[in-house]
Amino acid sequence: MGSGEDFQEAIAQLTSDYYCLTVDLPGHGQTQTPPHGENYRFPSVAQGIITLLTQLQRLPCFLAGYSLGGRLALYLALNFPQSFPKVILESSSAGLKTHRERAERRQQDADLIERLTELNFAQFLERWYQNPLFASLRNHPQFPAMFQRRLQNQPQQLAQVLRYMGTGVQPPLWDLLPHHNRPLLLLVGEQDAKFQGINQEMARLCPGAQLKQVENCGHNIHLENVNSYVELIRLFLNAP
Repeated sequence: MGSGEDFQEAIAQLTSDYYCLTVDLPGHGQTQTPPHGENYRFPSVAQGIITLLTQLQRLPCFLAGYSLGGRLALYLALNFPQSFPKVILESSSAGLKTHRERAERRQQDADLIERLTELNFAQFLERWYQNPLFASLRNHPQFPAMFQRRLQNQPQQLAQVLRYMGTGVQPPLWDLLPHHNRPLLLLVGEQDAKFQGINQEMARLCPGAQLKQVENCGHNIHLENVNSYVELIRLFLNAP
């Protein structure tokens, strides 16, 4: 449910050395997306980003993504390796491995879509951020401002995101990881046990991957500990 606005503090620290561009994904921020489901699927969204960056003459470039954006960034890294020499994945995954896991997640997302479209959106957000994944985020002083930004989202568009970009419909990427030799930085918060386990397995499988655990934060590293987030990105991008 985020947008480029969430990264402005990090960008302010990076612009002295890097040209920074944020892209709002379909159903998020200022991006206007036709309602047809195909416009939300990973192959279409990935190709849209490649087309945009080509038009802007910004390829090759470094790529960073968080959560859903991280899953998409990994898809791009594995399918367009020449375009992204170094990639940063924050609190992300390579998808779900089995048909059963994906089917169960699709059912969970269907239930979530029902709540999303039936509840008052503010009530939905209140319940969403009760998820243990966001425990440390709820206590962060910037959480109220972030919550207000989340209220700008459109529930019907977010429902499309869940239907067509959710983990249950994402192409699993695990089998491609052993063939990826380009530098890949995996960032996880020290209080995010679930994604620590996922990323440890990703790091074992991927020859180009390195895993860094970030202190004093959970799932949303770039908001909860922006200084460490920026420092780790600088070290990674400056390494030979």
